[in-house]
Amino acid sequence: MPSLSDPIRAGALSAPNRIWMAPLTRGRATREHVPEPIMAQYYAQRAGAGVIISEATGVSQQGLGWPYAPGLWTDEQTEAWKPATEAVHKAGGLIVAQLWHMGRIVHPSFNNGAAPVSSSNIPAPGQTHTYDGKQDYTVPRSLPLEEIPALIEDYRIAARNAIRAGFDGVQIHAANGYLIDQFLRDSDNHRTDIYGGSIENRIRLLLEVTKAVTEIVGADRTGVRLSPNGLIQGTNDSNPQALFTAAAKGLDELGIAFLELREPDFNGTFGKADVAPIAPHIRKVFRGVLVLNADYDGEKGQKELDGGVADVIAFGRTFLANPDLVHKIQNKLPLNKDDALTWYSRGPKGYIDYPTADAATAEI
Repeated sequence: MPSLSDPIRAGALSAPNRIWMAPLTRGRATREHVPEPIMAQYYAQRAGAGVIISEATGVSQQGLGWPYAPGLWTDEQTEAWKPATEAVHKAGGLIVAQLWHMGRIVHPSFNNGAAPVSSSNIPAPGQTHTYDGKQDYTVPRSLPLEEIPALIEDYRIAARNAIRAGFDGVQIHAANGYLIDQFLRDSDNHRTDIYGGSIENRIRLLLEVTKAVTEIVGADRTGVRLSPNGLIQGTNDSNPQALFTAAAKGLDELGIAFLELREPDFNGTFGKADVAPIAPHIRKVFRGVLVLNADYDGEKGQKELDGGVADVIAFGRTFLANPDLVHKIQNKLPLNKDDALTWYSRGPKGYIDYPTADAATAEI
């Protein structure tokens, strides 16, 4: 069986190892969602990853409701991403852009008071982050049929901009209770039209968006992220195995390069599973590169490869705190602990100042 250190080809992407960087929202763009120069240094530091999946990046103002998160719908945003992609490439790495529409998770304050959109008019539970602190989620507007073509076009534009910005490909964020996930799962999707009811109807938007993106960047440069096995941000499904196996089969037929699954176990750090992982069932129908994510360390990740379910492991918070994570895993070196207070803060602290193993040794 392959090791985490072995190379792998995912469509057009020739990754030097199977230790990939999971998408990590960091909030270091401007209030206008334009990437800041400091982001180039952050991503270049982590270019040792087999592939970097960028932080979630908005496809439109309507779909972006996280303070200081970047976008890819304007020329200014596109140009501002170029230093980051160039820095990663100069350091020998690969980076794909994760395309994001948050759906009902967007607070109206991000959109001049307009209600967010979702599959149905069911609000998320709890509160969301805004520029004015935490505020209650609001009732979303059920996205009408006549607006869906424009939504799909937003993904096309963002995908085209990603390639213009120098990204090596894109990943469609269809997980974690955001817009596409709100269409996928029956806890939120109460529609009675062609996007609701049956599993075939509920996976329709996912497949239409994915097909549109592949027409822009190529299926061999397209990935998707799903989160099959648990409640997240109020979103869940009554039959996740059937739903996500069907979704994976449809994605396989589109020929995408890779599929990432965020699947915590029953004691997950962020989100706890309420069913066993669905990855083994997805593996039977998806022939592309299958990436697993959630609370992995090197040893646990290698076991997944040994078991034949995963081809790649994506690491999140460990990459946040360890820019040289690949080196540390390969050499079984101790890891830095991440500082949760700086996950979404502004500036360099907890962002570009985590020491590498070489730097720590030099200080001894």
